[in-house]
Amino acid sequence: MRLSARAVSGAVATGLATVLLATTASAAPGPGAPGLGDPYYPGAGNGGYDVAHYDIRVTYQPGTDRLAGTTTILATTTQQLSRFNLDFGLHVDSVRVNNVPARFAKDPDDFTELVVTPRQRLAKNQFMTVVVRYADTPSKITIDGYQAWKKTPTGALAVDQPTIAEWWYPSNDHPTDKATFDVSAEVPDDAVALSNGTLARKTKHRKGWTRWSWRSTSPQATYLAFLVVGDYEVLESQTPDGQPFITAYDPLLGDRLPAAKASIERSPEVVEFLEELLGPYPFEAQGGIATTGLGFALENQTRSVYDGGFFRAGTNMSVVVHENAHQWFGDSVALGAWSDIWLNEGFASYAEFLWSEHAGEGTADELAEYVYDSYPADDEFWQVLPGDPGPENQFHPAVYDRAALAVHALRKTVGDETFFALLRTWLEDKKGSHGTTAEFVALAERMSGQQLDGLFEEWLFTAGKPAQSPNGASTAARLAAVSEPASYAEIQLTHRQLAAGR
Repeated sequence: MRLSARAVSGAVATGLATVLLATTASAAPGPGAPGLGDPYYPGAGNGGYDVAHYDIRVTYQPGTDRLAGTTTILATTTQQLSRFNLDFGLHVDSVRVNNVPARFAKDPDDFTELVVTPRQRLAKNQFMTVVVRYADTPSKITIDGYQAWKKTPTGALAVDQPTIAEWWYPSNDHPTDKATFDVSAEVPDDAVALSNGTLARKTKHRKGWTRWSWRSTSPQATYLAFLVVGDYEVLESQTPDGQPFITAYDPLLGDRLPAAKASIERSPEVVEFLEELLGPYPFEAQGGIATTGLGFALENQTRSVYDGGFFRAGTNMSVVVHENAHQWFGDSVALGAWSDIWLNEGFASYAEFLWSEHAGEGTADELAEYVYDSYPADDEFWQVLPGDPGPENQFHPAVYDRAALAVHALRKTVGDETFFALLRTWLEDKKGSHGTTAEFVALAERMSGQQLDGLFEEWLFTAGKPAQSPNGASTAARLAAVSEPASYAEIQLTHRQLAAGR
């Protein structure tokens, strides 16, 4: 996702003329940037416009893995535009901008960059409608050596992180450009199509096919929009406060199916617990999907998806707590850059500690102490910096466990009253938007009245094992043996384990 050599050379050739014109007239419309400059994925997202809504309408045939669709994007320009990019990997048939056919082409240096040139240049702050028609076989598309679309025996899983949109809909693919979504998927009658938000309707327009239409009314990051198609048992009910609660289970889970249901069906209970600590649940629906062939769990907005491996030993409330905590940390408040991943994973992992304490299976102090002692000082674990792990270590155990210890150290330093007030304030101030590490640290210092640079530097940005545990006790001052909390076996089976090797 970068400028082509031709575009760069053209810019050099016309540079002098541009400078001269700028002294006498306002800048002419130019291309939107092909990326937003994320420190880990510089080509992710695009410049020049802000998306308000995606309407994704697809037809999917599980037997052939053929996906055909039309995505309508409602956006507003943020500069004068001669052209702009969309992030997309499938074959495109046509593009229209404001109802007029537009020229389009894949960037020769990066085929996931769809370069769109409207017939008329666009003014700054202009509303635009972009309609993209496409058809392809997603399982045949590899991007940067990676295949995110997962073909299953009865359908497919469009579920992944940090990116999945390129395999099924065109977008401005970065968490900082959130939008609302309508997702409508037509599939054969013997399959279901599951996505985020509420199920608006199911309709039939031709024999043998059913269209499932889903609506997400809260701002949502592009990677959190998902599509699951296949043979699933779908359960529809309501939470105690009246929200739609939709869950689904793959029959191929076999003997893990009861444990999956016994865990995921308790999601509303988990949400109620988290609301007491974090404030009101930020979305309009709840649910979860247990599947096979995924290898990890992901906090898709309103409806997390879990691999059946989490339930191989019985119920696993830790992973359900983890993914539901992400509805606040990661979904409602997205990361400002992918280097801020600890703001998602550290707090979701720490929520497991809090649930363990609530369930009487080990206090947060005990779990933090146990995790700290579980990794020897010479373990590679302590060399990964949760505050800036690098793209190669984005899902390393340290981003989960060490970041959770950082959260616990913060709690012990500022005290419970300030700590939980800080979490609620952060989540309320940033609701529906995104935040950065620097912003969180500044808020923590303002609310606590303490200088916290040293704490965050030690736990998030310094290689090596901190001299003191997050409870603030040196090794010599602690008990010689710390008993293993009952729930720690579950914590070790969170999605960082199953995601290893992705």
